[in-house]
Amino acid sequence: MTPRKTWLAVFLFATAMAWMESATVAYLRTLVQRVVPYQANPLPLAGIFGATELVREIATMLMLIAVGILAGRNTRTRIAYAVLAFGIWDILYYVFLMVIVGWPRSLWDWDVLFLLPLPWWGPVLAPGIIALFMIAGATLVTQWEHRRLWPRRWALALNALGAFIALGVFMEDAIRALPGGEAAIRAALPERFDWPWFAAALLLMFATLADLIWQLVGCQLPVVSYGDRKPATDN
Repeated sequence: MTPRKTWLAVFLFATAMAWMESATVAYLRTLVQRVVPYQANPLPLAGIFGATELVREIATMLMLIAVGILAGRNTRTRIAYAVLAFGIWDILYYVFLMVIVGWPRSLWDWDVLFLLPLPWWGPVLAPGIIALFMIAGATLVTQWEHRRLWPRRWALALNALGAFIALGVFMEDAIRALPGGEAAIRAALPERFDWPWFAAALLLMFATLADLIWQLVGCQLPVVSYGDRKPATDN
């Protein structure tokens, strides 16, 4: 199968998975009366909900990794297709959730993005931007596979630093509530999103995409050693 057809197959998988995820979350939030997550204890974990929801989040990540392994031909493209599936799934999850329950109403609505290891809070726009980076970078790697595109170490290091900062921003309120124990963590609601730090994180994470574009357009200057130079000829 060609890279384009494989990309489309992963897109279809991620789209179907996003609908399943949105439907599941819609059912769950309706049951616990938390369709709008911005409220204390956004997802009560009493009874069977606790362990089931945490395992579901892990299962979601495993499914995205699995489709990357199946779609890719080598380590580079396997990782890239998993990243592609994640990005598409993340964006369409919110699109489908809006269709099903009418939320989010805007890109600025707060959402609890993840529960492990602490609740992640952020406006819908924030993970959406990261997802767009992921889709763009993964598409470059998979669709120009013959160029063997892959971010260089310096770009990966900057990306990792940016991801670390972004995680800190997402979990800032939960980390601040840690001394109060689990009840305080679950009751904590963010009042402001640290956009300056998140913007810095995005700039660092953009390094991998910028490096891929740089490699693709051939902006790297050729390195010519002394031994490669042709000897001067006498006229």
